[in-house]
Amino acid sequence: MDARLNYFASPTAGKALKHFMSAGKALKDSPLPAATQELVALRVSQINGCAVCIDMHTKEAAAAGESSVRLNLVAAWREATVFTEAERAALELAEEGTRVADMATGVSDEVWARAVKHHDEEQLTALVLLVSFMNAVNRLNIITRQPAGSYEPGQFH
Repeated sequence: MDARLNYFASPTAGKALKHFMSAGKALKDSPLPAATQELVALRVSQINGCAVCIDMHTKEAAAAGESSVRLNLVAAWREATVFTEAERAALELAEEGTRVADMATGVSDEVWARAVKHHDEEQLTALVLLVSFMNAVNRLNIITRQPAGSYEPGQFH
């Protein structure tokens, strides 16, 4: 499969994505735990069907020491016992934040309250920005059919 656009060859994409990806770097350096960040990025990408992001975040999480059991259970996190309550709250917020069109109210007060219970304001800020960032990145990749499978951990960091 070939991508519809080559972002690396486009001067316009190069200028815009340089700034856009710097936001992603700032999120990596946020107080939201790295494991939570990868789990959330993976779950958002699974919901959106972004193969290249699923490839990237699965490999990044594994390279950082995440277990294959936890990575394999992200798609069914509600029934899995391997996630902390804080991770479960983050995954729930990520799902509702990704599926905003499915809910008349967006993220529910109950989901927000569970996230607040387990994350301080800076972590919540990072979590909301990460969910939004991942949804945008997923769309950039899905619209242009970016191929998956060849990502190497650390390739874009």
